[in-house]
Amino acid sequence: MQESSAASPIEIRDMEADVFKSLLHFIYTDSVRPVLDVVMASHLLVAADRYNIMRLKQICEEKLCNHIDSNMVATYLALAEQHGFSRLKEACFQFLASPSNLEAMMASDGYEHLKSSCPSVLKELIARIMPAELNTAKDIIMI
Repeated sequence: MQESSAASPIEIRDMEADVFKSLLHFIYTDSVRPVLDVVMASHLLVAADRYNIMRLKQICEEKLCNHIDSNMVATYLALAEQHGFSRLKEACFQFLASPSNLEAMMASDGYEHLKSSCPSVLKELIARIMPAELNTAKDIIMI
């Protein structure tokens, strides 16, 4: 059997090069790059979950939890629901407990995606924010 003198490159198709570089940076240094924006944090969170890198997952989830706003909350909620990020999901629900935040989220670009990709999380949100006195109305809405 003849061995190749040069190693073949490994192609990772479902991850951006910058995300992979940041992932490798964390693996080798146990630290995130100084400028970790929320977009990179969301991509790194998925990568950390995929490769079971718990500390990076915690760092990225914390970053997103601390930067929830009405423009991004629907996107974060979909991300949390699709990947089982319970802490991020809870932070989004707390943010959406404010009627003005909920209204702003429903006007955001991410809301339609959330509605189509994660309808069950919207039912859960309604169940959590609707007062107990309106249980009958809640049951009607959720049918």
